Amino acid sequence: MFKTISTISYLFFVHARYVIFIYINMYFNFNNINVFYNIIGEKGSWLLFLHGWGGNSQSFLPLYPKFSKHRCLTIDFPPFGNSAEPNVSWSLNDYVKMVFALLKFLKIKKIKIISHSFGGRVAILLASNYNIVEKLVLVDSAGIKPKKSFAVRFKIFKYKLFKKMGIQQKNSGSLDYKLLSENMKKTFVITVNQFLDNDCKKITCKTLIVFGKQDKETPIYMAKKLHKYIKNSQLLLLENAGHFSYLDKFSEFVSKTKQFLNYRG
Repeated sequence: MFKTISTISYLFFVHARYVIFIYINMYFNFNNINVFYNIIGEKGSWLLFLHGWGGNSQSFLPLYPKFSKHRCLTIDFPPFGNSAEPNVSWSLNDYVKMVFALLKFLKIKKIKIISHSFGGRVAILLASNYNIVEKLVLVDSAGIKPKKSFAVRFKIFKYKLFKKMGIQQKNSGSLDYKLLSENMKKTFVITVNQFLDNDCKKITCKTLIVFGKQDKETPIYMAKKLHKYIKNSQLLLLENAGHFSYLDKFSEFVSKTKQFLNYRG
């Protein structure tokens, strides 16, 4: 079910401070799927990065040097980045089990998490079901049941009606959906229709919720619900930032996140 199958290591230099980061790139096998992950650094407490749907571990590349006193762990969710595509559709729970299996394999007993969008879904279930998450950062996180406007409800009604009538519809579905294989389309549908409102209420670890005020993919009403559901949480809304608020307001995000993680240096 789970084994490391190959290892590559290389060095990354930050010229301004002449800091050397040791990157250890590995693959592990989970349910016959090769999954790519990185370990960045050799010392410090563990900090896990979970990227959004369609991204990969490179999505957080600017952040790694900023958290160099942690031992950073990153992963490419299948089928993105360097990870293989599952030969069957996955549920959100499969992604959660995969990440937990990696943490268990690495003998990690406690970990802090920075997660973005879809990665927030996985992080929420990790934090609500396993006593392993020490601190949690949810950035523009998905998982809250969305409000549907009349226009959206009508579009869904029309789609279901036309489908029942056997009428083929063009240009239906998001771009994220259209670019996927058939297996991953099923995975996408399963994932976006699993709402985590009740799971959020089970989270007990300290949580920082960071959203961009101009985020259209996960609007700020979702941030406010997360803050309401997660008792031990703080809410940070970033001005002039969208769905990638950690990049749009990079310096502010790094500063506030370091403060939350009690980061020194």
